[in-house]
Amino acid sequence: MVVHIVMFKFKEEHKALNIAKVQSKLISLESKISCLNLMEVGINFNESERAFDLSLYSTFDTLEDLQEYASHEEHLKVVALIKEVTLESKVVDYILE
Repeated sequence: MVVHIVMFKFKEEHKALNIAKVQSKLISLESKISCLNLMEVGINFNESERAFDLSLYSTFDTLEDLQEYASHEEHLKVVALIKEVTLESKVVDYILE
């Protein structure tokens, strides 16, 4: 199984609204992209300076499935929105055996 985790730090302008909007759009991908096994999207409650605002945890059967997801038209629409409303993101991908 392939695990894909991304964390996002949002711009201050309309922050709460944009976090909710991105969360909704990301969760909707689960029903639109068949190679996506599982997606969890969580809003951070930790007020630490090191904390990010939103995290995404998703799983795929293969690396090819992750690549298909990454280039899928519906995913790219959400990526465009995310780029507009975030300051920073971090990613980690790994294989869980």
